[in-house]
Amino acid sequence: MSSLGSHESIRYVALGDSFTEGVGDVDQARPNGVRGWADRVAEQFMLADPQAQYANLAIRGRLLGQILDEQVDAALELKPNLVSIYGGGNDILRPNVDIDALMRRYDTAIEKLQSAGIQVFTFTNMDVRDFNTFKHTRQRSALYNELLREIVDKHELILVDYWRMRDFSDWRYWSSDRLHMNAAGHIKMAGRVLETLSHDRGSLMEAPIPEALNYTRMQLIRENARWTREFVMPWIGRRLRGTSSGDGLEPKYSQLMRFDIEPEVSNGR
Repeated sequence: MSSLGSHESIRYVALGDSFTEGVGDVDQARPNGVRGWADRVAEQFMLADPQAQYANLAIRGRLLGQILDEQVDAALELKPNLVSIYGGGNDILRPNVDIDALMRRYDTAIEKLQSAGIQVFTFTNMDVRDFNTFKHTRQRSALYNELLREIVDKHELILVDYWRMRDFSDWRYWSSDRLHMNAAGHIKMAGRVLETLSHDRGSLMEAPIPEALNYTRMQLIRENARWTREFVMPWIGRRLRGTSSGDGLEPKYSQLMRFDIEPEVSNGR
């Protein structure tokens, strides 16, 4: 296992899909119009160390194979000492997927990163037990997670165990597309990542969440119709056309850099 020396400033590179890009945590002042847990974690690294740097190569819609093909070598060129990598959620939503083959490729990519002396942390898939729309994918996620845990044990990776974070089953942490965390969810995830890395949360505060909504039957029907119209049908259309929500997008931060820490970090935004 690679490890960061206590004297070494963090050079953190985030790899992945929409989860790591930050989709759902809207911030039009940022590249691609999103912030996300990885940005928020990097901000705390920067607040703690004026030499810490960060890059985010994640792009929404990417399949795991695309993440490995497009982002791993690009990350290695930046010479980071800390990398997060997560993907596979988009694969699991597809009609057909070979989880075993995907995870063999994942294992190879981890070996490549670690051979460069990089500390790696990763995430299990979330348990969708309480999400009826995605419940049919639960067995695939469980297989993915079991194979991932084998890789984690083999390489002594740091694991952020999303599967066991039951509080994320609360819909108030999710955006209106029901697929991505909202700002409150990304803030909560940033806190969990910092705790897993044994890093001080610094100025990161929990965001207030609204009271739970109690829909009437008619309101629920209307809300489901809106969701189908605004998110499901466009998603199906992209699958039929062979396109992706990330087509034409560039990574938010393709080079290691620093940015000014926005004041709202301290009040929970």
